[in-house]
Amino acid sequence: MHYKNLTLIGSSHVSRESVELVKKTVEQEKPGIIAVELDKDRLAALLHKKKRGIFIKGVGIKGMLFAAIGAWIEKRIGKIVKVEPGSEMKIAIQLAKQHNAKIALIDQHIAITLRRFSETITWKEKWHFLVDMIIGVVAPTQQMKKIHITMSDLTKVPSKETIKRLLAFVKQRYPNLYNVLVQERNVVMANNLAGLMKHFPNQKIVAIVGAGHEEEIIRLIKEKLYKATSG
Repeated sequence: MHYKNLTLIGSSHVSRESVELVKKTVEQEKPGIIAVELDKDRLAALLHKKKRGIFIKGVGIKGMLFAAIGAWIEKRIGKIVKVEPGSEMKIAIQLAKQHNAKIALIDQHIAITLRRFSETITWKEKWHFLVDMIIGVVAPTQQMKKIHITMSDLTKVPSKETIKRLLAFVKQRYPNLYNVLVQERNVVMANNLAGLMKHFPNQKIVAIVGAGHEEEIIRLIKEKLYKATSG
């Protein structure tokens, strides 16, 4: 998506297609700033393969378990599709260094997100999470059918329709999780990108975020910048 001096890429963290899209976009746009859906500790973990537990102290048992399970799921999918999780973010960082572009870390710190997760998740959501995890391990195909996705959806950037189905499923089954992992982070990333656009109006910016964040982030940026100019 393009808006003013921003090109926003909605990626899949375990998709070779996303890696190629990042390469192609950076080469075409030649941005002065490359922004990524990371914080400083997740960047360090991605580049140096540190264990996540090193930098998520103080987030509670629930937060740590969720982080560990999330990392395990990503690794499992990555093995299936033969792409290391976060490869598109890693290539974006490498390209920024090659092209002398500034690197902007636009996501909320993982510790804040996991702390919020620990504070807000309900017992009902915990039960749903346990059930979905068991089904996902024992019968992954059945689980994918439940949320209307196929194996081929995992190997590429999901279509807008697939993203809408996934987000609707998470929002209905895990409303608090959706609020913490999607909505709250959308606001943080949109604010950070709007700030970059405002302070560097003559710089091209390429930003890489998860595909599920793309449309809402653009909407929030437009809203924020419109208020700034009309106010």
